[in-house]
Amino acid sequence: MTYYAQQRRAPRRRSGHNPLAGPVLLFGIALLAAAAYVAYVLWPRWPEVVALDAPSLPITVAGTAFNIEPAAIRVPVQRKPGAQERVDLVYLWPSLAPPDPDEKLTAKSAPSAANEQRLFITIAAGDGTLPLMERVQNIYPRYLATQISDGPPGLALRPFRDDTPYRGEDLIYETQAPAHFLARCTRRGVVDSGTCMLERRIGAADITFRFPRDWLNDWQRVASGIDALLARLHVN
Repeated sequence: MTYYAQQRRAPRRRSGHNPLAGPVLLFGIALLAAAAYVAYVLWPRWPEVVALDAPSLPITVAGTAFNIEPAAIRVPVQRKPGAQERVDLVYLWPSLAPPDPDEKLTAKSAPSAANEQRLFITIAAGDGTLPLMERVQNIYPRYLATQISDGPPGLALRPFRDDTPYRGEDLIYETQAPAHFLARCTRRGVVDSGTCMLERRIGAADITFRFPRDWLNDWQRVASGIDALLARLHVN
């Protein structure tokens, strides 16, 4: 009897529903959506292709970071920040300034008599290839002739044999420090007056410099210019 009376005196409470919970939840969702939209609109973003006079672009190639002036980038679709597989550049020589934006230069342009005062650069992923000095030590010797001759003062010249894929080219390097200045150059008459290709590797990115063979007569200045450009393009 006592138990029955207690049950009647203390009826079980029923969980109630808060009528304001729904509107408050909807208001919170709307507030978050509005904040996200405002942040998206106001967040600074680079355009897909930037103007030639824009500041240097942060670009990564093969995980290596570079800062590159848009006016130096030869291919318009490459004038954007972020990760890219390859970037093609050109600088005036000897000023190392980007060319005049009003002057047209196609992606297929190459060093020639008409634009010999230009230094062409390609930055691309190494794709697992051997570093240059390892190629010089382990691959090139099977293609090189045995004789070594003097090049411009301070340089040595070793030709590739005519029965190899490098026919018509010479390996030209600084006698005291080959790793600092070493280039493969076509001979005069093979491609115009000859073109040299010098490579550097930073991280997993290969940086290839192309310039006329005639510049070898002032190779110390070329080496210094390449060092200066690398320091400008890649800041540690």
